[in-house]
Amino acid sequence: MSKRNIEELVGKWVEEIVESSEIELVDVEYVKEQSGWILRVFLDKPGGIDLDDCSRVSEELDEKLDQEDPIPGAYSLEVSSPGLERPLKKASDYQRFAGKLANINTYKGIHGRKRFKGLLKGLDGNDNILLEWEGETIKIPLELIAKANLAVDF
Repeated sequence: MSKRNIEELVGKWVEEIVESSEIELVDVEYVKEQSGWILRVFLDKPGGIDLDDCSRVSEELDEKLDQEDPIPGAYSLEVSSPGLERPLKKASDYQRFAGKLANINTYKGIHGRKRFKGLLKGLDGNDNILLEWEGETIKIPLELIAKANLAVDF
């Protein structure tokens, strides 16, 4: 099974696990690091995710993974908060975090560049995010976003 298929399958299972709660699946990553393969699940909820939430989801997901066994070989499972620089994955994230600072990387150049840091202004319909950047509000098509996350400004 491919890395992407594993992430999609685990994401579906986590959505089922959290569907009757306020917990939201933010992201799933299956990555190879120096210590080996790691399956990371990032969760959030209004007011923030806590250790009990992560523990409950981890236990239920671990049971499902043992039962279905979709991942060949050894790996570690990590369930946690997305942190202060939370990734922005869904169109609704851009609306939800309007007014917050964000880093946006695009697949191809817009206004002569691929990296932006600015204030999220929400969505223009469902196709573009609005970002206040260098004194103006620009539109960035969702389909061109390679990576986006909240930024921390100290």
